[in-house]
Amino acid sequence: MNGNAGSTKRGQLTGTEYAISAGDYDAVIVAQGAALRQLQHRGRDLVISFDAGAPIPDYRGVIAAPWPNRIADGTYTFDGTQYQAEMNEPERNTALHGLVFDREWQLQDHRDSSVTLTCELEPTAGYPFRLRLEVQYGLDDDGGLHTTVTATNTGDRPAPYGVCPHPYLVVGTSPLEEWVLELPADTFLEVTEDRLLPLETAMVQGHEFDFRTPRTIGSVEIDHAFTDINWDAEGRAALLLRDPAGTGVGMSWDRTCPWLQVHTADKPEPLPNRLGLAVEPMTCPPDAFNSGTDLIRLEPGAAHTAGWSIFAS
Repeated sequence: MNGNAGSTKRGQLTGTEYAISAGDYDAVIVAQGAALRQLQHRGRDLVISFDAGAPIPDYRGVIAAPWPNRIADGTYTFDGTQYQAEMNEPERNTALHGLVFDREWQLQDHRDSSVTLTCELEPTAGYPFRLRLEVQYGLDDDGGLHTTVTATNTGDRPAPYGVCPHPYLVVGTSPLEEWVLELPADTFLEVTEDRLLPLETAMVQGHEFDFRTPRTIGSVEIDHAFTDINWDAEGRAALLLRDPAGTGVGMSWDRTCPWLQVHTADKPEPLPNRLGLAVEPMTCPPDAFNSGTDLIRLEPGAAHTAGWSIFAS
């Protein structure tokens, strides 16, 4: 769930960035937030980019960990102890998109078609756990951009954990209302109107969110998590977008992410409205630190890996 204007980091500019390429694909990743700044196929943008050296707007392309989406009031209880995380979304009184979107990730490896960055997450009052996060971005001419995030618990006690990416897909020059969307999920999570906090799940059947059969987005506004994903025989799923002009983009993921956040990037005037479609495969739903739904319990010394891909179609 996005719904945020302004920059990811409070006034801080992005710094070091790394270019990679393979075949017809080119990408740029910045150290801040390990964010995907640009992804192109034959010169065509597949994600909404942001300017080099500028603040990251709307969390574009960042890695959201150790929780995706929101924690209500920034408060949660884990193993019988209550914690208070910093509320960085004051208008909704939530802790949004984890703790590493504004960190400077460290370079581990950079090759022509891949880059690996790491981030050491030290204990704080709101998250007194120790994690090592590693993200690997790799391009190949057949499959596009493949990303994996591995979290290792380097501390001495179990840690709650979740992760997701935050790209905004763009499919062509037509307005978002004309894009054709295919979204392979049977259920979505209803949310409160004011704070976008989870309520109950509901079936997409008969609802305006039913995009299991491809159709135009039109005026539908989405800022919701979807689940009950329709996996293929290999345990993968893909969201597909098509521009009326014929260009396409897709994002695929596996069963490590049983939830998918989708947002049509609706903004009030004078902000730029509906520039792209945020597509966020998530290991757990919004506010999982409170509900416990699909929350990962990362034991000391244990590691968890999740991955996804973005490709031209």
